[in-house]
Amino acid sequence: MTASSPRLEGRIALITGASRGIGAALAKDFAREGAHVILVARSTAGLEEVDDAIQAAGGAPATLVPLDLTEWAAIDQMAGALAKRFGRLDVLVGNAATLGMLSPTAHIDPEVWEHTFALNVTANWRLIRAFEPLLKASDAGRAIFVTSGVGSSATPYYGAYGASKAALERMVQTYAAEVQKTKLKVNLVDPGIVRTDMRALAFPGEDPAGLPPPESVTETFVRLAQATASSHGETVRI
Repeated sequence: MTASSPRLEGRIALITGASRGIGAALAKDFAREGAHVILVARSTAGLEEVDDAIQAAGGAPATLVPLDLTEWAAIDQMAGALAKRFGRLDVLVGNAATLGMLSPTAHIDPEVWEHTFALNVTANWRLIRAFEPLLKASDAGRAIFVTSGVGSSATPYYGAYGASKAALERMVQTYAAEVQKTKLKVNLVDPGIVRTDMRALAFPGEDPAGLPPPESVTETFVRLAQATASSHGETVRI
């Protein structure tokens, strides 16, 4: 009996927010499935730790990009550099996000509101804008964006985060409709309740030991990232 081939063998995948939580788990799983992963986050040390784990598991070294995604010119520069190096991008995972602050909507600090939308919405639009040519250069481009249940429900005190995720969902759904007749497949994933730093901020009194780890949600992303995946314009809620 022969082992099956890695499901992402030869694929080039860029993952934002890759230094911890769901992003780090995706980086390790994508690499284990044969992808060359490009890891983006602000923390150089965090990215190096993830890369060490990938190589310790037998994976190839990752491409590490320490980057603040709210620096718009840096996103364009990254796309230009990766275009020269790889000529294409097979998978884009827009995972990086911020909770902002939990507060009555009328009391949210304006700077917090603006930063929440900058990272959760505008940064993903800038990624779409910068990387669409590379995704379309792939024989099976895949773009996956991480959303949340509060984007589709009115949850008290989640005004900034919920509104930003609602905006992200409509933007991605619109983009999916625009590229429907191309080879590029675009989807949203709501991972549900997961043991992450963001969850701990939102629920400081909760025991994290009883929550599913980030590794529990990666299979859905692997499935959507495959060249054979047919899902398009869907919001997959785990």
